[in-house]
Amino acid sequence: MPPAAPSRLLDVRKLNVSYGAHPAVTDLDLHIDAGEVLALVGESGCGKSTTAMALLRLLPPAARVGGEVRFEGVDLLALTEARLSAIRGHRISMIFQEPMTSLNPVLTIGDQVGEALRLHLGMSARAARARTLELLDLVQIPDPAKRIDDYPHQFSGGQRQRAMIAAAIACEPKLLIADEPTTALDVTIQSEILALLDKLRRDLSMGLLLITHDLGVVADWSDRVVVMYGGREMEQQATQAFMANPGHAYSRGLQGASLHLGADRHYRSSRLAEVRVKETQEGELTFSLETPSARAGNRTGPVDASPVLVVDKINTIYETAEGPRHAVRDVSLTVNRGETVGLVGESGCGKTSLSRTIMRLVDPASGRILLNGEDISGLSRKALLPHRRNLQMIFQDPFASLNPRQTVDEILQFALTVQGGLARSERQARIGRILDAVGLPADARHRYPHEFSGGQRQRIGIARALVLKPAMLICDEPVSALDVSVQAQILNLLVDLKAEFNLSMLFISHDLAVVRYIADRVLVMHSGRIVESGDHDAIWAHPVHAYTRSLIASAPGHRRAVEFAPDSVLS
Repeated sequence: MPPAAPSRLLDVRKLNVSYGAHPAVTDLDLHIDAGEVLALVGESGCGKSTTAMALLRLLPPAARVGGEVRFEGVDLLALTEARLSAIRGHRISMIFQEPMTSLNPVLTIGDQVGEALRLHLGMSARAARARTLELLDLVQIPDPAKRIDDYPHQFSGGQRQRAMIAAAIACEPKLLIADEPTTALDVTIQSEILALLDKLRRDLSMGLLLITHDLGVVADWSDRVVVMYGGREMEQQATQAFMANPGHAYSRGLQGASLHLGADRHYRSSRLAEVRVKETQEGELTFSLETPSARAGNRTGPVDASPVLVVDKINTIYETAEGPRHAVRDVSLTVNRGETVGLVGESGCGKTSLSRTIMRLVDPASGRILLNGEDISGLSRKALLPHRRNLQMIFQDPFASLNPRQTVDEILQFALTVQGGLARSERQARIGRILDAVGLPADARHRYPHEFSGGQRQRIGIARALVLKPAMLICDEPVSALDVSVQAQILNLLVDLKAEFNLSMLFISHDLAVVRYIADRVLVMHSGRIVESGDHDAIWAHPVHAYTRSLIASAPGHRRAVEFAPDSVLS
């Protein structure tokens, strides 16, 4: 007998979403079968989340939605609110990107997970609590009997995401929409969450719409792929075919700009491709994949044995209500002139505490910090000021670290004025040169941070760090909040600037593929200690410490034997 035809759960036809005259989603078609994982891929603003919210009619009243959204044969767009409410949270559920803003801070986790059981299944409070305990155990929250009455702020990020999954699957939905469910999570927790969703999908024969911008996640966990740009579908393919041979130029651009741990790519041997999008006079979009030329001179820059930064047995201790907490334990490291040292590890391992200690934003409990041979670990704030020009930091979230009430010119002027020693004309000339170096137009100096895209704001943050001509940069997750194409641009820029200004960098990230590309040496941090170090090749090929091996095994792109498209396809 021929195999049974798949059960069609969701069939979306000609979905359109607009706000006034501004289209957000245009003529989108997609479908999901029972037990299938469909990945919806694209960069910020492409319409992925708008699509997800439109399926459940969760968009604001100003949105106009057209087309058909058929779930088990019923058009959800034609239902009354009462009938749709009986389906939402019961037959269809959604996991949101940020659990801390989606969970109610004044209700316990148990109350929030049990709410759907009481509303949709009519369970008593006692029965709902018993089932909630089973669900918390199912999503692997430790000691659920004790944690059921805790509030969201008492859970870690990964545990909050697990609690949200428990709430979403409480009524065993037939369709689960997961909107970037692992974006803010560490690599091992990300792997655990995705494995959990995959198990639930198989156990419940559940359809899964997985919204992501990470092609490694797509390769590992999806069956089919829909690629979006500007609210439109660019292509749909089976995952394996898509990874091997993407059909659309934009898809090829995303793959060319993406980094994954299995690829042996390093900044000294190759530049990252950048996606270019242009609009013709007729309003059509054209896509191209370009590998921009390096700046004049030696792109890789010299690396010599003279240390710029030496950290010697640094300890950082925080005083808490429960007593002293040892965040950094006997850490020693060296960054040589012209060298990039990568620092990887999961949230809470001490990476940021170490960077703040090196910057002297936190005082070390003991140990030494030598900058250009001088110990700055015990200097007063006044004595430290002349050294700050040589040690600057690029932050993860440029919008949070830039003053929204100052123009770019005022932000950069302030950095130069604090250090003193330059006339106004010299400051203006230096600001002009640094804006040009980071690829911002001359008129950018008169605009405010909110007038720029995320990638442009990160360029402003880089300009602020470099305007003082430092010898050493600490980069704290500088590309983790950026889309893949913007990430490629910023990494190429950092490599160019490093060579141009002979910079040394401590590059902190939880993204192993990014660190493999950008770093000359790699340090692995766990529980406040450096547990392994090695050059950019050896540490990935022959990891020694068990923790390093677990990080590498959890990295996206390792689960299935799916390779990214070869370079010949991307050219």
